[in-house]
Amino acid sequence: MIVTIDGPAGTGKTTIARSVAEKLGYDYFDTGAMYRAVTYKVLQNKIDLSNPEQLTPFLESFNFEIRSKNSTKRYFVDGEDITETIRSADVTSHVSEVSANATIRQALVRVQREFGAVKKAVFEGRDMGTIVFPKADVKIFLTARPSVRAERRYLELKDSNAQTTEEKVMQGLLERDHFDSTREVSPLVQAEDAHLVDTSDLTLEQVIERVMALIPS
Repeated sequence: MIVTIDGPAGTGKTTIARSVAEKLGYDYFDTGAMYRAVTYKVLQNKIDLSNPEQLTPFLESFNFEIRSKNSTKRYFVDGEDITETIRSADVTSHVSEVSANATIRQALVRVQREFGAVKKAVFEGRDMGTIVFPKADVKIFLTARPSVRAERRYLELKDSNAQTTEEKVMQGLLERDHFDSTREVSPLVQAEDAHLVDTSDLTLEQVIERVMALIPS
């Protein structure tokens, strides 16, 4: 059984997907964390995305792990715990560019499908129901008003980034929305057979309840 939860930033994808997976007793897979991990290493190693001689060996040696610790997921690359690092402003500002790279997406989609072939899982991302798992058992697309999404993301970031403002977050969010929705490779779109859930005026518990009602028991 594969459940996909797609949507733009600030719609609650991560929290909803993790909670739904826990209630179902399924594995949870945050594909955004994988793309952020690649972005982090691309920046660290100064990889030229347009140079196959750099990109190909980099992807072949890329070692991404998900480990469970105290009921939470921790993300590792080459043995380094990058769970917090990949949420930095630097990674966030580059992740759309990196994730739009066709070679990178092909490599990571292959890993995601291998994981889904042997697991009951909830996959969270931006192209799970359209590209990665077009035949998923249940597809959910989360949305919310931009103002609501910007407020949520600002509250997530303000403690770790004193320089940010809600206006800056809104600008970045809208820019990423446009980039993700208009890119040639795996654009952010709602799958035709996905259930649309607007989280703008719902509590976390209400969204989880609505999503759970869409999944056959």
